[in-house]
Amino acid sequence: MASPVLRAGAATSNITPWLGDPIVGGWNAPPARHIHDELHARCLVLDDGTTRLAFVVADSVGIPREVFQEAKRQIQEHTGLAPDRMLMAADHTHSATACRAKSASEPDQELPDYARFVARRISDGVRRAINQLEPARLAWGTASVPDQVFNRRWLMKPGTPLPDPFGGTDQVKMNPGHQNPGLLAPSGPVDPEVCFLSVQAADGRPIALLANYSLHYVGGTGPQEISADYFAAFADRIQQLIGADRLDPPLVGIMSNGTSGNVNNVNYAAPPDRRKPYEKIRLVADRVAQAVFAEYGKLSYRDRISLAMRQRELELAVRKPTPEQLAQAREMLAHPERPDKLPHQRTYARRIVDLHEAPATIPVTLQAVRIGEVGIAAIPFETFVETGLALKAASPLKPTFTISLANGSHGYLPTPEQHRLGGYETWLGTSKVEPDASTKISAALLEMFAEMKP
Repeated sequence: MASPVLRAGAATSNITPWLGDPIVGGWNAPPARHIHDELHARCLVLDDGTTRLAFVVADSVGIPREVFQEAKRQIQEHTGLAPDRMLMAADHTHSATACRAKSASEPDQELPDYARFVARRISDGVRRAINQLEPARLAWGTASVPDQVFNRRWLMKPGTPLPDPFGGTDQVKMNPGHQNPGLLAPSGPVDPEVCFLSVQAADGRPIALLANYSLHYVGGTGPQEISADYFAAFADRIQQLIGADRLDPPLVGIMSNGTSGNVNNVNYAAPPDRRKPYEKIRLVADRVAQAVFAEYGKLSYRDRISLAMRQRELELAVRKPTPEQLAQAREMLAHPERPDKLPHQRTYARRIVDLHEAPATIPVTLQAVRIGEVGIAAIPFETFVETGLALKAASPLKPTFTISLANGSHGYLPTPEQHRLGGYETWLGTSKVEPDASTKISAALLEMFAEMKP
């Protein structure tokens, strides 16, 4: 007996915040004064007749586990879909407002208004995608865009002063600047691959295109303006290129963030690229969309594809400050009139106190998905590119890609090797869990992939 035909549905749900809330993603959090482009949760549901899966990518710098859990609870209540069949992630735009509780050390407190709004809108989006399920076909492909990704952590020449906020010394510097005389070489690789899934109705009408690229974000927005960065610009451009404007229901373009914790769009080996606001965003979006479109016409679609998903809760140790670090932090915070003597000293004093008060361990949700022969890993951290490349190489599913900041937002996830080099992404408070967490996470994901190998 033939397997059932695949069904698919997609929808977007507006999650634009109100003006006046602080925009997060930098060292300061200025109030939003304008909306350049609306923010969305982009939703896709696939059903092979046995297994139903929901995917959500939301325009946010990061969404806490508790907010995603509330969205999943609402979806299950209304549709019966189990939470371990939903993959939800933030794309990491740096021009959105915060979607989290006021204190990271108190995750159980009541969600603030915007977080509750986002959870409800994610729920609405998935429910609408389910409403629009129809017979479908699916294909996948890969493209390469090597000229838009650069490792942002640079090894510096011996003797270059690299103080950290705690009185120690780093060996690498994030975003060191083109004219920095201490530049030696990038401290790691990049991943130029763009993986994508194309979903069409039985008659060939585009339903959704879900892509994945390991690029932190682009930036270059207007001052104090809300924007979904290149993630939304890609969705708009791919819609134009494949001729899917003004469809009913509309095509849902989705760009997810891969393993870009140490990768951005700035080449520090060359002079800076000066552009008008949003110009670079459009350029990168067009470059990536054009690469995907070049492969789009070569795809081979299937209307019968099996789906599988695994989920595990992994308990990770929380990094704790030494007694000396804690005493220094409390002394700093007790004297607000004192200037910082070290980089971002006061900011990290607050983070040290938060980590001291946090539980000894935290649970993190890991997911592995199989769509036909494609593997998708879901990790709730800003994952380093080395981890993503290793998963691609070791996974029994080809192609495999990773969606970062999925089902939570627990900070950076450097590899043990990068931890030893120091730098912003490894600082206590930027990285919150044990230094070998990436190794444990990768092992668990590969075990789940092996369980689903067709």
